[in-house]
Amino acid sequence: MNAKQLEKMHSGKGFIAALDQSGGSTPKALALYGIPETAYKTEEEMFDLVHAMRTRIITAPAFDGKKILGAILFKMTMERQIDGIPTADFLWEKKGVVPFLKVDQGLADEADGVRLMKDFPGLGALCEEAVKDHIFGTKERSVVLAANAKGIHEVVAQQFAWAKVMIKHGLVPIIEPEVDINIPDKKEAEALLKNELAAFAAKLKPEEKIIFKVSIPTVPSFYQDLETLPCLVRIVALSGGYSQAEADKLLAKNQGMVASFSRALSEGLTAQQSEKEFDAKLQTSVDAIYNASVKKVK
Repeated sequence: MNAKQLEKMHSGKGFIAALDQSGGSTPKALALYGIPETAYKTEEEMFDLVHAMRTRIITAPAFDGKKILGAILFKMTMERQIDGIPTADFLWEKKGVVPFLKVDQGLADEADGVRLMKDFPGLGALCEEAVKDHIFGTKERSVVLAANAKGIHEVVAQQFAWAKVMIKHGLVPIIEPEVDINIPDKKEAEALLKNELAAFAAKLKPEEKIIFKVSIPTVPSFYQDLETLPCLVRIVALSGGYSQAEADKLLAKNQGMVASFSRALSEGLTAQQSEKEFDAKLQTSVDAIYNASVKKVK
């Protein structure tokens, strides 16, 4: 674990950029970027295009450690280079941005009001690869679709079982049990989730560091008191399908929470924009998400 990176993630001002669309979500991400599915014929061509998109974002002047704490990468992004430098090294050495890796392999079918992560026997091997590539931490996502106590317990139990694998390898896991923002019992689901997160985290040693990534809660600052957990580095929020403007507005009401946005960060960026247009749009987005993460309203 890199001490300087840990300090930045714990105390730095800014947010996490989620650049981790995987195989299933890549076509949608490219379509929003202005590249239709007819523009590529193979999976390799698709990933070349998405790496070019991510490279354009990462190398832009606005993408900088002054306002961006960390960036979450997809495995193929970690394994590729930017300007001849491995992506994780480029992020930290050239931009001052802490590199994370998405490690889950997608979601299992719904059961008990939740979708667990798919089983992944290769998790340990992927962690070893991440360490070799100078990754600081990982991210793993599951989804809550109802205020079902049994299902939510299973989600958190699986998240922490995986987190212990990351911790064993010296990585800092981002635990992401997303509560669907559209469910009618979202508030009740969040209450169940918070209790489970607190109970499992209380069993970790102070040096077993974790980050929580959660949906922006119905009750502002609902998760703030979890910050007292000795093992917790930070609490970050996903945009969850909100527009960037709505996500920023809601996030700004939450003390002790910064953004970890994906679609909301890249909103409005297209392949057809000139370099000047692209950089200006990204700068506007970075500034807005940074302000929502740092300048809180009460």
